[in-house]
Amino acid sequence: MKNNRRNFIKNTALLGMAGASIPNFGFAATSGNESGTQSITTRPKVLFFDVNETLLDLTTMKKSVGEVLGGRSELLPLWFTTMLQYSLVSTVGRQYNDFGIIGAAALQMVAANHGIKVTEEDAQKAILGPIRSLPAHPEVKAALQQLKDGGYKLVSFTNSSNKGVKTQFENAGLLDYFDERLSIEDIGKFKPHSDAYDWAARKMNVKPSECLLVAAHGWDIAGAIWAGWRGAFISRPGAQLYPLAPKPEINESNLTLVTKKLLALK
Repeated sequence: MKNNRRNFIKNTALLGMAGASIPNFGFAATSGNESGTQSITTRPKVLFFDVNETLLDLTTMKKSVGEVLGGRSELLPLWFTTMLQYSLVSTVGRQYNDFGIIGAAALQMVAANHGIKVTEEDAQKAILGPIRSLPAHPEVKAALQQLKDGGYKLVSFTNSSNKGVKTQFENAGLLDYFDERLSIEDIGKFKPHSDAYDWAARKMNVKPSECLLVAAHGWDIAGAIWAGWRGAFISRPGAQLYPLAPKPEINESNLTLVTKKLLALK
């Protein structure tokens, strides 16, 4: 009887460990999306825009990073996720470094893990130079102008530094489209930390429910929605929504299509 009891406890413990380590895809997907896609017809008071990839085309920077990695373009997604991971490590550890500097450090880490030697200077040169002169995606300027003409307040909200995004907007010709530029540099906590979204809403003197984030990153949209914001996802090539987060009310392939739906709101 004691042996049977030991076996029962052992098997129960193993089952619990398995449940914790193996995703239950069907259940998780259902619970994460219980509310389904939001269906809201009222206009948000402020439109917040992520910058890199959402508004600006990263092709040039991806090319320079790929060259530093010896032409191994397949490592680019790993580099970006490592950069995002260590921005969150810094936030959790109550530290702050410029997002570009974290990106350069992540580039050195990925290179080292694949037998590629990249100096700190080479890594920073590959990122900090190109990222400041990225062009806007082709549809962005016309769409932003339509939103401004339609009465929306436009605010950029980025993990990049204040100086960095100002330089980016100057070089891309986007400065005049925005009423305000917000950088997490001023709070020292990277998106998607909820405190970052709360801070941005306070800065604009609006409630979280009156904010809508336009972004091409699933993690950014998830963070915004979890903070009580609304969301519009731009599904740029390679971008995906996080399946365990509620779906945003808008999901389109470019800013023109997102703009059309935003302008239809009353």
